[in-house]
Amino acid sequence: MPTLTDPAVIKELLQRHGFSFSRALGQNFIINPGVCPRMAELGGAAPGVGVLEIGPGFGVLTAELCRRAEKVVSIELDDRLPPILAETLAEFRNVTIVPGDAMELDLAALIREHFAGMPVVVCANLPYYITSPIIMRLLEQPLPIRALTVMVQKEAAVRITAAPGTRECGAISAAVWYYSTPQMLFSVSRGSFLPAPAVDSAVIRLDLPEVLPPDTPPKEDFFRVVRAGFGQRRKTLLNALSAGLCMEKDGVRQLLAAAALPETTRAEQVTLAQWKALAAAYGKMQ
Repeated sequence: MPTLTDPAVIKELLQRHGFSFSRALGQNFIINPGVCPRMAELGGAAPGVGVLEIGPGFGVLTAELCRRAEKVVSIELDDRLPPILAETLAEFRNVTIVPGDAMELDLAALIREHFAGMPVVVCANLPYYITSPIIMRLLEQPLPIRALTVMVQKEAAVRITAAPGTRECGAISAAVWYYSTPQMLFSVSRGSFLPAPAVDSAVIRLDLPEVLPPDTPPKEDFFRVVRAGFGQRRKTLLNALSAGLCMEKDGVRQLLAAAALPETTRAEQVTLAQWKALAAAYGKMQ
């Protein structure tokens, strides 16, 4: 495999294939040689494990996954990249490039087809513009995924992994914690990419349980309450839930009491257990 972290090698490859980076597709490819091996290791790539990758780029992370995992399947939207990947990944026999949009493909069917009998993890350098939709699609679908390790914009990483009850927490944080246990792994400077983005990145890992905990309320109730709470986050939860759920304040007071929350509480102060209690109480009132 060519040394894809060498700018001279990349320039030659680009010229030979007539490739130019697409801003619309959020293409910033990793060139820091220390990032992808670490990401593959921490992402769970190992013998006997299947890895689903989204957006392989030139294949820098893909190659590290192939060296460690049983099988790698990479979904690529840009139809200009498979010919390049055929060259850069030519030494590997355990990789399949699937053309298509990860937001539209039947991921459950793809996993059944390629990873039968294997534990599966996701490992990817996600385009900034589609970070949240991709993560939520992977979490919301009933997919047999053990862990999701992705590189995202650092600001998004902080927001996604923020624990409920902390200042940084928002609706996306609560949603991620509903489905998984997230953690920040390490930061990646903007100079680690070609072309260099205007912001730094970070790698996060979301560990998914085989089944959700028994105290988990229905997702419809949970997310409706969370969206209402964070919909007007500068207001108290009493006022935000009243407006967002179209409930009289006496009804909202019953919800707050069920979660042992004062009326002056704001959404960023609510823990995961308290969001679950609010959602459970809300579900009983419907």
